[in-house]
Amino acid sequence: MTVRALAIAGPTASGKTGLALAIADHLQSRGGAEIISVDSALVYKGMDIGTAKPTREELQMVPHHLINIRDPLTAYSAAEFARDALACVNDISSRGKLPLLVGGTMLYFKALLDGLNDMPAADPDIRARIQTEAEAVGWPAMHAQLQTIDPVTAARLAPADSQRISRALEIFKLSGKPLSSFQHKLDRAHATAIVDVNALNFCNVPMLSLEPLDRAWLHKRIEQRFDDMLAHGFLEEVKSLRARGDLQIDLPSMRCVGYRQAWDALDGHLAMAELRDRGVFATRQLAKRQLTWLRSMPHRHVLQADAPDVLTHALAWVDAQMV
Repeated sequence: MTVRALAIAGPTASGKTGLALAIADHLQSRGGAEIISVDSALVYKGMDIGTAKPTREELQMVPHHLINIRDPLTAYSAAEFARDALACVNDISSRGKLPLLVGGTMLYFKALLDGLNDMPAADPDIRARIQTEAEAVGWPAMHAQLQTIDPVTAARLAPADSQRISRALEIFKLSGKPLSSFQHKLDRAHATAIVDVNALNFCNVPMLSLEPLDRAWLHKRIEQRFDDMLAHGFLEEVKSLRARGDLQIDLPSMRCVGYRQAWDALDGHLAMAELRDRGVFATRQLAKRQLTWLRSMPHRHVLQADAPDVLTHALAWVDAQMV
């Protein structure tokens, strides 16, 4: 093998799972492959339907890693992902197989491929003060506040994206610097001090990016998937999580797309009849943010996700990387 890992990225509902399974099957004659999930929602146990987690059959087809590794009560950071993913890559490679890094959490890809920056750690007190202020004036007003101090970050965040707006404001209050000032590529020495990127030369990991030409195609798939989730017991899954008694809506796990809207509906803050539309809208916004991230990755190889011959082109790309 001439590469140590391949990355397969793309927005939600773009077909990453099916493509990754097909690529893994294609690689059987070359020693095989294993999949490392690059998804901040799939790490959580008991969150299967709303995260569109691979089915039991799909998980049995190809070994998967970094799925079902955290209880929803426990947060999982990009730094932890980078550490764990690197260990997985080393293990898979040592057994003569090719690691496939597959997912849509772009911050995870950045942490692993570019290294981490020196952003300040979370401060519960400042975060609580920001939350209190937001409850008084609303998140659109907090977004406007962010616009004045960090227009670059504000431009890529929706006015209702409470989690990211809060973090951006928190970073400014802690450091006096805008979040965007931290979003630079680290020099190799600094990156290596945080995660050993040199071990596998991650800066050269080929990345295949599934990006549809027709945005309506992606929107239709998002709608169909959310409908399927509702039909297969998504609300019952959220009810079960709530019944534990130790989970709250402000946890990172419960802020995953769909779960936040379902939680609000079960609390009565959102009409149950509006759940489907709100969930679909939130998922579309997520896909938009993911595509924005991807466009900032010039090294990626773009593949038209809605093309009928997408698999043929993907396998040809994989073969080219293996030469």
